[in-house]
Amino acid sequence: MKTLFACLSAAVVGAAAVWPLAASAQPAWPNKPLRLVVPFPAGGAPDIIGRTQAQQLSAALGQQVVVDNNPGAGGTIGADLAAKAAPDGYTVLMSTSSTHSIGPALNARMPYDAFKDFMPVAHVANAPSVLVVGQNAPWRTAQDLIAAVKASPGKYNYGSSGIGTYPHLSAEMFKWRAGGLFVVHIPYRGTGLVLTDLMAGQIGFLMDSAVSAQSHIRDGKIRALAVSGSKRSAALPTVPTFAEIGVPGMEFSNWFGIFAPAGTPADIVQRLNRELNTIVRAPDVAERLDKLGAEPVVSTPEQFAKTYRDEYTSWKAVIQRAGIRAE
Repeated sequence: MKTLFACLSAAVVGAAAVWPLAASAQPAWPNKPLRLVVPFPAGGAPDIIGRTQAQQLSAALGQQVVVDNNPGAGGTIGADLAAKAAPDGYTVLMSTSSTHSIGPALNARMPYDAFKDFMPVAHVANAPSVLVVGQNAPWRTAQDLIAAVKASPGKYNYGSSGIGTYPHLSAEMFKWRAGGLFVVHIPYRGTGLVLTDLMAGQIGFLMDSAVSAQSHIRDGKIRALAVSGSKRSAALPTVPTFAEIGVPGMEFSNWFGIFAPAGTPADIVQRLNRELNTIVRAPDVAERLDKLGAEPVVSTPEQFAKTYRDEYTSWKAVIQRAGIRAE
């Protein structure tokens, strides 16, 4: 019996000694590729900025960061997918004002809670909106467009990447601030699809991000009439601000940031934040974002949380004042 007891005791002691070793032998994060969910189609501003971050983050982490476009419902489908992913640090979301500030303010029946189902990681960029028309459109200036719409209420339309998205709400803001314009809204599944119809003359105008619109402006496929924000865009220096053309209250920009599912370990969130802040500080990345029409941003998770919560409050006031309803 003593021998048996001694053997059992030795086994217990041995197991206790091995347990810390087994725990410490858990593979360090990251040990496999990460997925960056972009809740909008390829070619839009979130996709362009997301791919820039993914490329640099892959090198920083030593693991591939795969961009996964999941568009639809104004970014809601992709955001919901990320919210319900395992909180293990291997799924993150490239988000915008559309999914976490405007959408929740517009629709009380969102499939996710923008504040409870995500952990803010890093605010990486801001970008102004630009009012664009097709190259063959008859309007040479924003004042021309406003005058035409006022002369023929309901005749013209505009496109957006979906109900509740930033292009939608920024266009509604433009309609309101320009004197209560009556223009029909045509929602699409992504900004790239709107641009195609804009170039073909099927859509009157679009309030697009300077990031996704810039290459088409440069190629002469669309014409920029005005930009949001308090100053002209460095990427579009010849395009006046709305304030310059007599439309006040358009001093805003779209934010872009990275979220993780709620419950993601804090050390992983902090590591991602450090890496992303380092990335946007890099001169080549900052220069690339600047050429794209975006401004790099460095932030803590706490600062980012305040940004998108404050934006939610501001856009909710606009939505209520304009009487905008989710469809």
